Amino acid sequence: MNIHLCPHSDMTHFPLEEVSCLLRQKAKELIVPRWQQLRDEDIQLKAPGEWVTAVDREVEEELTFGLCRLVPGSTVIGEEQCATKPQLLDGLGEGIVWLLDPVDGTRNLVDGMGPVSVMVALLKEGETLASWMLNPLTDVMCRAVKGAGAWVDSRRVAIDTHAIPKGQGIVRKRFLPEAVKAALESAAGNFVLQPGSNCAGDDYPGMVLEDHEFALYWRALPWDHAPGALFISEAGGVVARLDGTPYQPGQQMKGLLAARSQAIWNTVRSLLPDVCSPP
Repeated sequence: MNIHLCPHSDMTHFPLEEVSCLLRQKAKELIVPRWQQLRDEDIQLKAPGEWVTAVDREVEEELTFGLCRLVPGSTVIGEEQCATKPQLLDGLGEGIVWLLDPVDGTRNLVDGMGPVSVMVALLKEGETLASWMLNPLTDVMCRAVKGAGAWVDSRRVAIDTHAIPKGQGIVRKRFLPEAVKAALESAAGNFVLQPGSNCAGDDYPGMVLEDHEFALYWRALPWDHAPGALFISEAGGVVARLDGTPYQPGQQMKGLLAARSQAIWNTVRSLLPDVCSPP
């Protein structure tokens, strides 16, 4: 089924349901059969602490072909393509672009522990219009359409604004500057900080569906965050850079804070030093 994506901007239609079907098909064909079955030759270290598998590459290749067929004239910018051609990111703001993370949580895939996610964001002139996050092991699909809402499978979801705050949040410390780490340690009594699942495609939905109320990231690669940022925003949350500007995937800037509400975002941000700077 084709869904009218941007009723106030143009008359373009995009095949959103077909994207969901494509992701599920390729997950069943390429990820599920290899779960906990990877061989040593299937796994490579592409950078210190950064893994890639044959599954990542195969899924990216298949989805690149399939997504471009769904929308002729569109382009795909995938994580593994950018590992060898980082200049591809310069095209994020041009035309219709599929931003693709074939397997988010590759370290989890290597360890055979999960979760993992297949993540796609549809951009037009740099603006995220729709997104998908599929857990291939459970077949649960989280998706969002700009201005139309967020769903988990066929159920529309929204943040419970009446929930009692628990002060729980995710902080990815690996790339954080020392000043930010020190500030978080000083504020430890205010929050229960968790490391997250090592999979943004699991952490972002968790802010809507579970207990954690915010997530702080320093390195914000677009394929990791564009899908979840739209999901959070359409569910009623807030995603912004540390200087308060709204998140845009093409921004070359470090530091990203997502929260269930503006009040939670403001509270967390107030505890952090002013360290927002370009990479």
